[in-house]
Amino acid sequence: MVKLNENFSKLTLIWLIFLFSRNIEALRYSPGSGDENCETVKSEIHLIKEEFDELGRMQRTCNADVMVNKCEGLCNSQVQPSVITPTGFLKECYCCRESYLKERIVTLSHCYDPDGTRLTTPDMATMDIRLREPTDCKCFKCGDFSR
Repeated sequence: MVKLNENFSKLTLIWLIFLFSRNIEALRYSPGSGDENCETVKSEIHLIKEEFDELGRMQRTCNADVMVNKCEGLCNSQVQPSVITPTGFLKECYCCRESYLKERIVTLSHCYDPDGTRLTTPDMATMDIRLREPTDCKCFKCGDFSR
Protein backbone atom coordinates (compact mmCIF):
# COMPACT_ATOMS: atom_id res chain seq x y z
CA MET A 1 0.00 0.00 0.00
CA VAL A 2 2.86 2.40 0.80
CA LYS A 3 4.45 1.59 -2.56
CA LEU A 4 1.18 2.51 -4.38
CA ASN A 5 0.91 5.89 -2.61
CA GLU A 6 4.57 6.64 -3.35
CA ASN A 7 4.07 5.87 -7.08
CA PHE A 8 0.87 7.92 -7.15
CA SER A 9 2.69 10.91 -5.59
CA LYS A 10 5.52 10.63 -8.12
CA LEU A 11 3.05 10.50 -11.02
CA THR A 12 1.16 13.51 -9.64
CA LEU A 13 4.40 15.48 -9.27
CA ILE A 14 5.50 14.57 -12.81
CA TRP A 15 2.09 15.60 -14.16
CA LEU A 16 2.24 18.96 -12.36
CA ILE A 17 5.76 19.63 -13.63
CA PHE A 18 4.59 18.82 -17.15
CA LEU A 19 1.63 21.19 -16.84
CA PHE A 20 3.78 23.91 -15.32
CA SER A 21 6.39 23.68 -18.07
CA ARG A 22 3.69 23.84 -20.77
CA ASN A 23 2.08 26.93 -19.22
CA ILE A 24 5.18 28.92 -18.29
CA GLU A 25 4.21 31.68 -20.76
CA ALA A 26 0.72 31.87 -19.26
CA LEU A 27 2.24 32.47 -15.83
CA ARG A 28 3.74 35.72 -17.13
CA TYR A 29 0.34 36.87 -18.35
CA SER A 30 -1.05 40.23 -17.37
CA PRO A 31 -4.50 41.39 -18.57
CA GLY A 32 -4.38 43.78 -21.50
CA SER A 33 -1.15 42.41 -22.95
CA GLY A 34 -0.19 39.96 -25.63
CA ASP A 35 -2.18 39.26 -28.74
CA GLU A 36 -5.56 40.46 -27.46
CA ASN A 37 -7.81 41.85 -30.17
CA CYS A 38 -11.02 43.12 -28.56
CA GLU A 39 -12.68 45.86 -30.58
CA THR A 40 -15.95 47.55 -31.53
CA VAL A 41 -17.15 46.51 -34.98
CA LYS A 42 -20.21 47.33 -37.08
CA SER A 43 -22.83 44.68 -37.70
CA GLU A 44 -26.13 44.73 -39.57
CA ILE A 45 -29.11 43.24 -37.74
CA HIS A 46 -32.78 42.91 -38.60
CA LEU A 47 -34.98 44.49 -35.90
CA ILE A 48 -38.67 43.69 -35.46
CA LYS A 49 -40.90 45.43 -32.90
CA GLU A 50 -44.56 44.72 -32.30
CA GLU A 51 -46.88 47.31 -30.74
CA PHE A 52 -49.96 46.27 -28.74
CA ASP A 53 -52.98 48.20 -27.45
CA GLU A 54 -54.09 48.24 -23.80
CA LEU A 55 -56.11 45.02 -24.30
CA GLY A 56 -53.12 43.15 -25.69
CA ARG A 57 -54.16 43.20 -29.34
CA MET A 58 -51.41 43.80 -31.87
CA GLN A 59 -51.72 47.21 -33.53
CA ARG A 60 -48.72 47.08 -35.85
CA THR A 61 -45.40 45.41 -36.55
CA CYS A 62 -42.40 47.44 -37.68
CA ASN A 63 -39.01 46.29 -38.92
CA ALA A 64 -35.78 47.49 -40.52
CA ASP A 65 -32.20 46.46 -41.18
CA VAL A 66 -30.00 48.51 -38.86
CA MET A 67 -26.23 48.95 -38.47
CA VAL A 68 -25.18 48.59 -34.81
CA ASN A 69 -21.92 48.24 -32.90
CA LYS A 70 -20.91 44.99 -31.25
CA CYS A 71 -17.88 43.73 -29.35
CA GLU A 72 -15.78 41.11 -31.08
CA GLY A 73 -12.32 39.71 -30.60
CA LEU A 74 -9.95 37.63 -28.54
CA CYS A 75 -8.80 37.96 -24.95
CA ASN A 76 -6.00 36.05 -23.27
CA SER A 77 -7.06 33.40 -20.74
CA GLN A 78 -5.13 30.78 -18.85
CA VAL A 79 -5.35 27.66 -16.71
CA GLN A 80 -2.47 26.84 -14.40
CA PRO A 81 -1.82 24.23 -11.70
CA SER A 82 -2.66 25.29 -8.16
CA VAL A 83 -2.26 23.57 -4.81
CA ILE A 84 -4.73 26.04 -3.25
CA THR A 85 -7.85 25.48 -5.40
CA PRO A 86 -9.98 22.34 -4.87
CA THR A 87 -9.80 21.37 -8.57
CA GLY A 88 -6.02 21.66 -8.67
CA PHE A 89 -6.16 24.36 -11.33
CA LEU A 90 -6.46 28.13 -11.25
CA LYS A 91 -8.54 29.45 -14.14
CA GLU A 92 -8.29 33.06 -15.30
CA CYS A 93 -10.70 33.70 -18.13
CA TYR A 94 -11.07 37.03 -19.93
CA CYS A 95 -13.92 37.95 -22.29
CA CYS A 96 -14.35 40.70 -24.90
CA ARG A 97 -17.22 42.88 -23.63
CA GLU A 98 -18.52 46.42 -23.77
CA SER A 99 -16.82 48.93 -21.51
CA TYR A 100 -19.21 51.76 -22.39
CA LEU A 101 -22.77 51.76 -23.77
CA LYS A 102 -24.53 54.62 -25.50
CA GLU A 103 -28.26 54.95 -26.05
CA ARG A 104 -29.40 55.57 -29.60
CA ILE A 105 -32.79 56.07 -31.25
CA VAL A 106 -33.40 53.91 -34.32
CA THR A 107 -36.28 54.39 -36.76
CA LEU A 108 -38.01 51.27 -38.05
CA SER A 109 -39.36 52.29 -41.43
CA HIS A 110 -41.42 49.29 -42.58
CA CYS A 111 -44.65 49.09 -40.56
CA TYR A 112 -47.61 46.76 -41.16
CA ASP A 113 -51.03 46.25 -39.62
CA PRO A 114 -52.05 42.82 -38.20
CA ASP A 115 -53.32 41.77 -41.66
CA GLY A 116 -49.94 42.50 -43.28
CA THR A 117 -50.94 45.70 -45.06
CA ARG A 118 -48.21 48.34 -45.20
CA LEU A 119 -49.02 51.42 -43.13
CA THR A 120 -48.56 54.77 -44.86
CA THR A 121 -50.09 57.37 -42.54
CA PRO A 122 -47.35 59.58 -41.04
CA ASP A 123 -48.11 58.63 -37.42
CA MET A 124 -48.11 54.85 -38.13
CA ALA A 125 -45.63 54.36 -41.02
CA THR A 126 -42.51 54.46 -38.80
CA MET A 127 -41.61 53.58 -35.22
CA ASP A 128 -38.75 54.96 -33.12
CA ILE A 129 -37.13 52.59 -30.65
CA ARG A 130 -34.29 53.06 -28.17
CA LEU A 131 -31.36 50.70 -28.03
CA ARG A 132 -28.06 50.66 -26.22
CA GLU A 133 -24.95 49.72 -28.12
CA PRO A 134 -21.26 49.54 -27.21
CA THR A 135 -19.03 52.45 -28.12
CA ASP A 136 -15.93 50.85 -26.60
CA CYS A 137 -14.92 47.25 -25.85
CA LYS A 138 -12.26 45.74 -23.57
CA CYS A 139 -11.19 42.43 -22.09
CA PHE A 140 -12.81 41.82 -18.70
CA LYS A 141 -12.52 38.95 -16.26
CA CYS A 142 -15.33 36.55 -17.21
CA GLY A 143 -18.30 36.66 -14.86
CA ASP A 144 -17.29 40.11 -13.50
CA PHE A 145 -20.50 42.15 -13.67
CA SER A 146 -19.41 44.74 -11.07
CA ARG A 147 -18.54 47.42 -13.63
